[in-house]
Amino acid sequence: MTRGTGQHKDLAADHRTQPVTRPSAGPVAVLPQANPIFVDAVLAGGGTVEPLSAATTGVVWLSLTDSAALASVLDENPGVQWVQLPWAGVDAFADVLARFADRPYPLWTSAKGAYSEPVAEHALALTLALLRQFARKVRAGRWLDKLGTSVYGLNVTVVGAGGIAAEIIRLFSMFDANITVVRRSTEPMPGATITVTASELASVLPTADVVILAAASTGETARLIGAAELALMKASAVLVNIARGAIVDTDALVDALRGGVIAGAGLDVTDPEPLPDGHPLWSEPNCIITSHSADTPEMTAPLLANRIRLNVEALHSDAGFVGVVDPAAGY
Repeated sequence: MTRGTGQHKDLAADHRTQPVTRPSAGPVAVLPQANPIFVDAVLAGGGTVEPLSAATTGVVWLSLTDSAALASVLDENPGVQWVQLPWAGVDAFADVLARFADRPYPLWTSAKGAYSEPVAEHALALTLALLRQFARKVRAGRWLDKLGTSVYGLNVTVVGAGGIAAEIIRLFSMFDANITVVRRSTEPMPGATITVTASELASVLPTADVVILAAASTGETARLIGAAELALMKASAVLVNIARGAIVDTDALVDALRGGVIAGAGLDVTDPEPLPDGHPLWSEPNCIITSHSADTPEMTAPLLANRIRLNVEALHSDAGFVGVVDPAAGY
């Protein structure tokens, strides 16, 4: 495709999945409040947008956090057979997904894979800023001696193997980085120098210069990076989290930064989130916090609109759906 200025593409658009039980075509409700760009996306996919009713078979859910309201919609409208969620990560809707995990409907789709380019770009930006010590320089208020490390040829460990991880690998390959991927399976990750399973995380942390977290937030990944893992890292290494804050033990990270256990952290996500005013991380000189802005609405709205269009097309044809979520697995 030809890109416009600042335009990203959905890298997962060609990866379609045929559902075990196919939802029926019917009117789609855009909730909790219709937005013209997403209404137009439904129409572009060949669908119709109508207020929620007994005839509704599809729901485009635009609230980022209100899982209780979505649960009420589904309880009161058992005819809904397909739900499109707005984020790539679906941890905010874990309770609703769990409730419907053993039912044939609804089919759940998310934006996973759609936001890979902007989020991976942000991971690279945070990495470069940390290695070049931008945080220290910006906060110094005075002229400093020359400080900084190049990313060329460094050992970069990426935790996760989804679309964001794949795009991170592509971007860092331009710096001749040696990339290790940590994932659930033993299947090699294209472009990675080494691929290991999650059980081998401790074995690869000591050699990493950069650790980038790009995994889904699940029960298995909660506080995956804690005091023990941080202690395994080099004192010169940096941690970048563009996934979910819950993957990192925040208190352990504060201690590691204060004690010089690692050299720095770049956090687009935190636990808790938003990070409260006055939290110790805000004052850590080697910590950069970007307030969950790796994928801004200006970047994501066209990508989500395209995802909605593709899935409405699937609803009205025999094409596969994009971004299908396994409610039992939580991603």
